Amino acid sequence: MKVFVAGASRGIGLEFVRQYRADGAAVRATARDEAGLARLRALGAEALALDIADAESCSRLAWQLDGLSFDVAIVNAGLFGPDAAGVQAPAVADFDAVMHTNVLGAMRVLEQLAELLAPQARVALLSSGMASIGQRSSPDHWLYRASKAALNSVAKDAALALAGRASCIAISPGWVRTDMGGSAAPLSVEQSVGAMRRTIAGLKPADSGRFLDHDGTPIPW
Repeated sequence: MKVFVAGASRGIGLEFVRQYRADGAAVRATARDEAGLARLRALGAEALALDIADAESCSRLAWQLDGLSFDVAIVNAGLFGPDAAGVQAPAVADFDAVMHTNVLGAMRVLEQLAELLAPQARVALLSSGMASIGQRSSPDHWLYRASKAALNSVAKDAALALAGRASCIAISPGWVRTDMGGSAAPLSVEQSVGAMRRTIAGLKPADSGRFLDHDGTPIPW
């Protein structure tokens, strides 16, 4: 199996690399800095420098992967942004940083990967349960929520564009004990990634375009 992971320097992304490598998969993964790249190489992955928020950096991705094809592609890079709740408008710089990373960055990576997907490949965009409009009960972190809701739209459109070639989903890792999730989160990184890998492996074409929790449970849009 050949796997690509964007945003794998630490946390959930790095754990995807560790688990796929432990199962013998050939993994290409990205990080922004040399420390992250070194961690990926230590796991036996082919490490690529990529800043998902930078157009020029993203534009170089396809030729760095030329001649390869991937059975699984995971876009994990993301930015949480400020804590402001609705209706406190974020600063322009914060809005641009979060939206460029979480939405435009994923669009750029998908464009670069589109011709590098093996037949019946599986593509997963790391979303969040906080993106759900249907089950929302709090206005906190509204910029992050908005960005992940927009990412869900990107996942749906990618599923339509790739129909017949690959399945694409938005997937929530759940509430995970990471730098972003905090120490009170109920899921370890190992548990979350293990569950997401099982969900991704079990995807069928009919699942393409869905928003799923880490364990495969549908999440309302």
